[in-house]
Amino acid sequence: MIYFPRLLDKIRLHASGELHEDYHKNLGAQRAVDGACCNFLRVNYADLRDRVLQGGTDEEILEWCFEKGRRLNEGDIIVWNGFASKLGWRDFATPTLKRAKEKASISDREDIATIPDLIDFDEDRFPE
Repeated sequence: MIYFPRLLDKIRLHASGELHEDYHKNLGAQRAVDGACCNFLRVNYADLRDRVLQGGTDEEILEWCFEKGRRLNEGDIIVWNGFASKLGWRDFATPTLKRAKEKASISDREDIATIPDLIDFDEDRFPE
């Protein structure tokens, strides 16, 4: 499930004081990918955060989400992965992507067309 492990990592990093300040504003926000992911799983972000901080693997926590929210089937995961992989491309996150590209002085980079592209670029995984 695309993005879910990143969401858990952000929770862990925030709790340890290691999450970059740029990510604090949207942490768990309903109108951000954190909120979209929780909504898709039908779990409350605060409950998920509490569960993550209790410990466990990503797989164990995803199973907890399935028990507390809803169990996703293969089709659900295809829909989520399609949505998450295109986030920022002609949707509610497009203005966020535009602002982030401007802040990073890469507005001219048309190859960075989605939030996942931007994350990969920011974390040095995007092809030059």
